[in-house]
Amino acid sequence: MTDVSLGMPQLPAPDYPADVRARLEADAREIIARYPGSRSALLPLLHLVQSEEGYVTPTGMRFCAEMLDLTTAEVSAVATFYTMYRRKPSGDYQVGVCTNTLCAVMGGDAIFEALQEHLGVGNNETTEDGKVTLEHIECNAACDFAPVVMVNWEFFDNQTPESARRLVDDLRAGREVRPTRGAPLCTFRETARILAGFPDERPGAVEASGSAGPASLAGLRLAKGEAPGPKVVSPRGEEPPGAAAAGQPTTAAGEAPDPHPSSHDAPRKTAASDPDNPAGPVTKEGK
Repeated sequence: MTDVSLGMPQLPAPDYPADVRARLEADAREIIARYPGSRSALLPLLHLVQSEEGYVTPTGMRFCAEMLDLTTAEVSAVATFYTMYRRKPSGDYQVGVCTNTLCAVMGGDAIFEALQEHLGVGNNETTEDGKVTLEHIECNAACDFAPVVMVNWEFFDNQTPESARRLVDDLRAGREVRPTRGAPLCTFRETARILAGFPDERPGAVEASGSAGPASLAGLRLAKGEAPGPKVVSPRGEEPPGAAAAGQPTTAAGEAPDPHPSSHDAPRKTAASDPDNPAGPVTKEGK
């Protein structure tokens, strides 16, 4: 009889080396102890094994199953349901471009296409140097800062194709990159360990995480009767008041150039639902 593997992985999956297994078991027990039912620890355990190899491997799923007395099928069902768990090797920096409704019409689709061409990769593909994995993602709950790019789940607001290209170039070159808001960047594996529930031990990282940005709080402040503040997002080519006094370079008109220009003032018709870019056949009702 001919052996037909159908591309399935060899079972059972190999185990971790003894020293790695011992270290992960200690971390896993600490996680499991937080929950009254051990099964509830599966999501953070998947983050834990992802922090080890950068993605959830068959070995990692086997480890989670053994620690929680589950079947590998039960673990796999969860690991394949959530997009935050990677199923193949990926880059140090997960660059996600929001292409949901508002970000798309504000330029998200154009940003994603520009990065695909600039990096020479497709969706969920990684650059040859292993630095950047590009993906389009759904809503990041940051619509008031559209279009939004995320790097390892940290926000980069009000992006354009030009600023996004500079961002990935800086990441690949190892230059310091600061999110618009939130904690400083760390690698994807380090992020996965934090999501597993272990403290972020980088000096100042927790304090830097902050809270909602000014645009998110504008409606709340108006509801409280507070006077409106200055414009949250300046038009292209302008800078909020005080930039020149802070010693930043200025334009010929005496204004500082915006290091993160917004596309709010020039929305593009880039959504798949745009009439100029039909997503599929148009029915009579649609006409």
